[in-house]
This record gives sequence, structure tokens and C-alpha cells, in this order.
Amino acid sequence: MSELTPLTGEALAEIAACADLAALDAVRVRWLGKKGRITEQLKHSGKRVASEGTETVVALQAARQAIEGALAERRAAIGAAALAREIEAGRLDVTLPGRGEEPGGLHPVTLARLRIETLFRRAGFDVASGPEIEDDFHNFGALNIPANHPARAMHDTFYFADGRLLRTHTSPVQIRALRERGAPLAVIAPGRVYRCDSDITHSPMFHQLEGLAVGEGVSFANMKAVLHGFMEAFFERDLAMRLRPSYFPFTEPSAEVDMSCVFCQGQGCRVCKHSGWLELAGCGMVHPHVLEACGVDPERYTGYAFGAGIDRLAMLRYGGNDLRLFFENDQRFLRQFRAFRA
Repeated sequence: MSELTPLTGEALAEIAACADLAALDAVRVRWLGKKGRITEQLKHSGKRVASEGTETVVALQAARQAIEGALAERRAAIGAAALAREIEAGRLDVTLPGRGEEPGGLHPVTLARLRIETLFRRAGFDVASGPEIEDDFHNFGALNIPANHPARAMHDTFYFADGRLLRTHTSPVQIRALRERGAPLAVIAPGRVYRCDSDITHSPMFHQLEGLAVGEGVSFANMKAVLHGFMEAFFERDLAMRLRPSYFPFTEPSAEVDMSCVFCQGQGCRVCKHSGWLELAGCGMVHPHVLEACGVDPERYTGYAFGAGIDRLAMLRYGGNDLRLFFENDQRFLRQFRAFRA
């Protein structure tokens, strides 16, 4: 009994000196844990009652209750102090002047798309749109893409369990427009497309522009003139253009479209790999099988089609060097385009 009061006082003093919850828990373990100083004495309560009576055991229990109460109070005080510090750190001075609102701006890819739409509307094209979830017929079959074509593979196309897919190009929009409206027809189809690809120049979701013109007497020369005029209007400068023979299932003949490098004016630089040329699009005369799939007589009508990446066009127009910059939503990058107009 003579030792109990000093022990209790020592425990209460240690509790009062705790500055955080970790220190407080250490004190609790030292006094009330399984091997704590008070707990050890209470383990022999039966012997103490037999030899000393109940008075000592009652005093030990009272000491434990006093320590438990002091622990609870100190824990609450430490918690309240921590909350007060957090509130103080997050306090706002409502008397300070406001930050104001910064003027917004269109995304560079949106700027490029709107400019493309404006230029082609001036040339007599309509702007068409369609679903981003497509079926096999509109995305592949009607475009004369055979069943064994690599573009249909799982590693290149996002498929759903029911056989539908995320469109891999906006050509299905052209198919829908031609089947619904018939010939003659001149449309462009800008929009989002999806492929299993991601690196410095590719994204699994990107924006593509496709164009289609079908009518009587439509020729390869018409297509070349439209594409060359579009490139010079889009980049607002004189540009050279060349066509390289290529292959696409939905056009015949087919060609790749190159333009003189907008960075070095065709002199050769790192961007164009010192060739003086940049690949811009693919094009060709619409394959007769595609016209037949759309219910158009290939003996009467001819047409041309072309496709280009809107994101790539935006990169070339605004001087970007990494496609991913356009999709990371870094405000430091996007603020540069607030003053730009389509």
C-alpha cells in the first residue's frame, strides 16, 4: 500500500508528459499491458486477499482505473490538439482578394478538327458522324477487308464479347452515309477511333479524318487537287505534295500522301529524317466492291477516299513532339493554345 501511491503518481506523470499517441501507447503498455507494472501486481490478487485482505486489491483496481482515465483524457487532448493544428494549417483568409477566373481555350486537337471541318465545308463536303461501337460489316466487311486481314486480329482491335468492336477508323461512317444517301455524295468523317497501340506517336484512342467523294466522272486528279488544296489551306503555306503507290483493301489504285516538311520547307531535318517529306495520309479510288456493298452502281459512279490522323495534323501544325502531350491534360501545355483559333 505504501508503494502504490507513488507508483500511481509516476504513471500519471508519464501520461501527462506524452506529446503524441505513440508515446502514450508506450506508457499504456508499460503500466497496463500484459506485463505492465500494475497488471503484474493484479495477477496475484488471490494471494493478496488471503494475506493482506481486500484493501490492497481494491486500491490496485482503483489505481488501474485512474491510469485508464488519465490515458483516455490525454488521448482526447492529443487528438484535439492535432485537429486544431490541421484546421489552422488549412485556414483560409476570406479577406484576401480572389484569384479570379482564367479564360479557357479549345483543346489543340479540337482546334485542328474544327479547322478541317471548315475547310472541307468550303470545298462542298458535308460533315458526317456515326457510332463508335461498330459491327463487323460496317467496320470491315463493306470495306472489302478480308476475313484473314491483320487489322481484324485481337492485337489490333478492341472486341466485345458479342462480336461488336470499337471502330478502328471512321470509314464505317462513310459506309453508313453512302448506304443512306446514295450517290452523288461528298462527306468527311472526323472522330475518335481505337486500336491496341500506345507509344510516343500512337495512342489507343486517337482522332481520325476520313473523306469520301462519289459521283459521275470523279477522278484521281480530282482527289489530288482536293488534298493538295487542303494541305496548303490547313498549314497556311505553299507545300509540295507527292503520291506514292500503296495498297488498301478499300481503294484501287491506292497511294500514300506525302507533303514537304513544314519544319524545314523540304530541305531535310531530324523531324522528316532528312528526307524533306512527311507522310500525311492514305488515299485512293474507291474499290468497286465497296460501292456495290453500299448499293451504288460502280459502272456509273466512281469515287475517291482518303484518311489522315487529326492528332498528327495538330502536332505538325502546332509543333508538338510527343502525341501523349495532347492527352495528359497538363495545364502548362494546354494553356499555350488559349489564344489560338480554328
